[in-house]
Parts: sequence; C-alpha cells; structure tokens
Amino acid sequence: MIRAIFVLICLLPTGFLLTGSGAEQPKKIPRIGYLSNLSSSSDSRAEQLRVALRDLGYIEGKNIAIEYRYAEGKRERFPDLAAEVVRLKVDVIVISGADPLILAAKNATKTIPIVMLGIGSDPVKAGLVESLARPGGNITGLQALVEN
Repeated sequence: MIRAIFVLICLLPTGFLLTGSGAEQPKKIPRIGYLSNLSSSSDSRAEQLRVALRDLGYIEGKNIAIEYRYAEGKRERFPDLAAEVVRLKVDVIVISGADPLILAAKNATKTIPIVMLGIGSDPVKAGLVESLARPGGNITGLQALVEN
C-alpha cells in the first residue's frame, strides 16, 4: 500500500537544466516535504518512506532530499509546519497524519502535490477531495477510513 504511493512520489519530473552553451547541468534533486502529526521518535512511516525510496534507487542526501517536520501531537502547529514546507519549495508534500494536518497542507498550497498517508474520516466528507475516484485539485494518496 505505502510502496505504491512512494512510486508516485518518485515519478516526479526532474528534467535537465541547460545553459545557453548547451552544457548539461546536474539534475534537480527532487525534494519531499514530509509532515507528521507525531514526533520523530514515534513516527515509523518516515523510516518506511526512506526504505521504499532506497528500494527504488533514491538515496536521501544523494539523489533525493526530504524535509521532515513533526507536530509532536500539537494541532496548533499544523498550519505553520505546512506553510514552512511550502516556503521550502518542495516538489511534493507527504502527509502522515489525519484530516486536520491534510487540511492545513491543502490550505497552504493549491499547486504542490499532496500525498496523504493517513488514518481519518472519509476524505470526501472531510472536504479534502471531490471524490475517491477523481480527487481533483492537488491531493491524492491513501486514507484508511475510520468511522466513529
């Protein structure tokens, strides 16, 4: 399940930048913004992300960069953390958390793709996506539905 999402992340277009002389410049290193509502010590999904990317040939610090931000269970930090990764100009935002964190990222950007890896309510009912089949906007991913 998580591996499929990471494949999507790794298919980010990186392209080559060319100078006027036609000389090739180094590839742009894709940057992932990783937001979690947990602390770094209790978030196992961050390590799963690193392992899945490594299995696909992406080595953090070599050919991919990950900007980690942890809310440590403090909901009031969600908007600031989301805004921070947007300011860093990441290529994609991966959310390991529930609806409020996804909503904070959605409010922070309309253009950066957001991949949700969370446990929460129905993302359609929560107003995160238009439909499960065609989410629309910039949000996609997996959401384990939990009904109260």
